[in-house]
Amino acid sequence: MSWLSARSKMKRFLIALFAGLTMAGVVCLAEDKKEDAKKAEPANEASATEADEVAVIKTSAGEMVVEFWPDVAPKTVENFKKLAKKGFYDGTAFHRVIRGFMLQGGDPLTKDESKKSAWGTGDPGYKIKAEFNERQHVRGVLSMARSRDVDSAGSQFFICHARASHLDGQYTGFGRLIKGDDVLEKIATTPCSGPQGSTPLTRQNVESIKIVSKSSLK
Repeated sequence: MSWLSARSKMKRFLIALFAGLTMAGVVCLAEDKKEDAKKAEPANEASATEADEVAVIKTSAGEMVVEFWPDVAPKTVENFKKLAKKGFYDGTAFHRVIRGFMLQGGDPLTKDESKKSAWGTGDPGYKIKAEFNERQHVRGVLSMARSRDVDSAGSQFFICHARASHLDGQYTGFGRLIKGDDVLEKIATTPCSGPQGSTPLTRQNVESIKIVSKSSLK
């Protein structure tokens, strides 16, 4: 065998070897991508499920359904859902109702009638940071109640009965009513007394707040 012939065969062998290694690398890369895609699927599915979630607020006056705004208030939405799923709101009441303005609830102290003088001061034992945004406080908007400290919200929330432009950019709106406007009207117009005429004469009970899939609603 001549030197040139041996060299030619070696060249062809190296080319074939390189091509085989390259193809193997492509196959491995493709398999890795498939595995990565499989790992990502549960997260994508979970995100889709969370985006579809709504809150069903069952009250003594009927049911209201609220959809969330995680795009503008993600931490606030997460906190509300977490508390609702734990049953934190079950058995509470709308303790402050002002016709033409809003109805406020979410205070755990409202579960106990003997603590009525302290209603409006309860929380889950922690505070969350405000997430002020550009969403307007119009009828049906769900927003977080707080004290003068902008980062003092915890569990208390309110639902607007009418446009409240002075709250825009000052309180964290994080959802809106999509069902049960008639229930909102019933609670907002219930006879009240006490300070500012905001204490309902008849208890406006929150029997439960359940987080469910929007697609499961009738």
